[in-house]
Amino acid sequence: MVEDIMPANSIPGRLAHFSIGVAVVLACAGLASAADAAMDSKEQLVVVERATSDTTLDLGAKGDSVGDVLTFSNEIYDKTNKTKIGSDNGYCVRIVVGKAWECIWTLMLEKGQLTVEGPFLDAGDSMLAITGGSGAYTNARGDMLLHARDAKGSEYDFTYNIVR
Repeated sequence: MVEDIMPANSIPGRLAHFSIGVAVVLACAGLASAADAAMDSKEQLVVVERATSDTTLDLGAKGDSVGDVLTFSNEIYDKTNKTKIGSDNGYCVRIVVGKAWECIWTLMLEKGQLTVEGPFLDAGDSMLAITGGSGAYTNARGDMLLHARDAKGSEYDFTYNIVR
């Protein structure tokens, strides 16, 4: 025991007791955090959006300009792009001309809904945050990778990495 080495009422003894107390608290906090992480459920959902309804509202200067709005409501297919499994709808606001939009949309499936928010880049893949869900996706968080399947932007792979 610590008391056998240094008296509890001495300054070194008090520091030793304090240090042991801090170590115990930190160890417990680490175990609780690890337990929470182990209880998280993880799921990956891959779908294909067929972008057939995209409409751009030219609200700023004529042509592509900051503040323009892109709206959509499209059909969603399974990862093989064969079976329709749902739909999505949402909007994006042009933030950087020729480079990026900022978007919010909802994926609607039979089991529930997932919402995402984040950048849609004109070139390359985009990563959006999963901001919530309903039904089977209640308390969902995570991210969604958006990847264009073709240069025309007519089909997109959405890979949802869902944590609950």
